[in-house]
Amino acid sequence: MNATMNVAQRADALEAEMAAELDYIVVKSRLHALAEADMSPPPNAGAMIRANPKLRVLMGDDPRLPAMPEKPTLIDFFKLRFPPAAHLLQSARLARKNGLSEEIILACLLHDTGQYLCFADHGYWGAQIVEPYVSERVAFAIRYHQALRFYPDHSVGYDYPEGYLLMFGSDYVPLPHVQAAYSYARNHKWYMDARMVTTNDLYSFDPNVQVEIDEFTDIIGRHFKQPKEGLGNDNTPVSHMWRSMVIPDAPL
Repeated sequence: MNATMNVAQRADALEAEMAAELDYIVVKSRLHALAEADMSPPPNAGAMIRANPKLRVLMGDDPRLPAMPEKPTLIDFFKLRFPPAAHLLQSARLARKNGLSEEIILACLLHDTGQYLCFADHGYWGAQIVEPYVSERVAFAIRYHQALRFYPDHSVGYDYPEGYLLMFGSDYVPLPHVQAAYSYARNHKWYMDARMVTTNDLYSFDPNVQVEIDEFTDIIGRHFKQPKEGLGNDNTPVSHMWRSMVIPDAPL
């Protein structure tokens, strides 16, 4: 503000300054609060804001995250929500190097995207969020790679991952639903599609190797049905999942 401004201009300048200084309340999910042994009610936004007028509950774009375009594409999610995505990108490049089909390369590229929503059962989450946009085979491969990881298949050179021995112990037994999923997938006509995701699932990717999502633009264009409205805006049964990745901490 300066002496040449009239009252209205000064008011506008003050409002702009206050808006720029807003702090946002990020409301934790109920499960997050439970895991931290905090079962108190959700924050009383009204009382908090009365005590500090600069506070706002986060509802729109999260200022901590890069802004998404109005009609986001899969590539936008890779660039703005999935990073660091080196594991996915290097797994897809390995699948391409091994001469696998474009659909399996795409499955490798997408196989862990479910983890950006939920770690538990990430194969199911990952398959579900892409199901309207990919073939049934790609969705199957993503869904069942989760169970197949725990079971060797020496016919294709897949051993039980050494990292799993360190993380879970040598006596770990997969959960019953994982055992059932393995039995189902092992006898399915598309078993080898899911198995190829596990064999190209890089557990130790090279941090010095840079792979860009643009390397797979053609494969995505041929095998991923990008909605013209943008992911999250196309009114499918999974649109809300993509919107949740755009604004992951919106409480309502």
